[in-house]
Amino acid sequence: MATPTVVSWEQVSVPTPSGRLPARVYRPGTASPQGWLVWAHGGSWRAGSAQDWHGATAELARHSGFGVVSVDYRLAPDVRHPAMVEDILSTLAWAGEQQDGPAGAVSVLAVGGDSAGGTLAASAALVCRDRGVPLAAQVLAYPPLDPGCAAASYHRFPDLFPTASYLTAAWQDYRQPGRPVAADGTRLHSTPFEAADLRGLAPAVMATGDLDPVSDDVHHYGRLLRAAGVEVALREFRQTGHGAFLQPGPGPGPGRGPGGHPTASMRGWLGLALRRLTSPNDPGTPPSSPPWS
Repeated sequence: MATPTVVSWEQVSVPTPSGRLPARVYRPGTASPQGWLVWAHGGSWRAGSAQDWHGATAELARHSGFGVVSVDYRLAPDVRHPAMVEDILSTLAWAGEQQDGPAGAVSVLAVGGDSAGGTLAASAALVCRDRGVPLAAQVLAYPPLDPGCAAASYHRFPDLFPTASYLTAAWQDYRQPGRPVAADGTRLHSTPFEAADLRGLAPAVMATGDLDPVSDDVHHYGRLLRAAGVEVALREFRQTGHGAFLQPGPGPGPGRGPGGHPTASMRGWLGLALRRLTSPNDPGTPPSSPPWS
């Protein structure tokens, strides 16, 4: 059996226009990471922290081979959108300046998040496209995307977390009236469902559960991205509700998880899918067959 990759971590401070933000940086193994993944934790835009997500983001670094920067972005109701998206963008800029590899090498950047953090990551990916900032991937775990919570899955599972009424209140705390625009003229979306054009976005690695009230949002966004010519890897986990990114499970290895997939945990699958996407010829990466969902 292969020895599990050891993940080291450190507390850092990320400079932003509004002040310095605390973040945790996770590095897998002793070699240079394959790239940098900026991660936005969940918590309905109102709660959560890098510390609370410590185990999940450390395991994500182990599976993906990426350095993971888990950032404590500002939370509602103290601030509202677009503050959180701006914090993710500042952290991406900071991560792009980190050099763990050869001098002069261009950092491979990706953005991701779970639940409300996934919404922020998808919105940040749109800004990166519009500003010409190259992203290798957007990694999205069950992001809620419709402020109206109108999809059938919200009503198919009316008693499961997050309920439509809970998320509606969270959206109201997160968003503000108007259509925020950055100083350079870039539109700052609160959800990618606001964007008229999804062409040219970074490839998406997406996961949800079949018992998750936001699952229809995720599938709908996957269809929109594919229609726009964006590469999408999407897996729906069976008998799985919201919050599965925080649940540990067996990591990737010689065996296969349930259903023939390389990993049984959501964060393991997301990490391995990111690794496959960015380093398909890596000899340490299991083959992608059977196909992704």
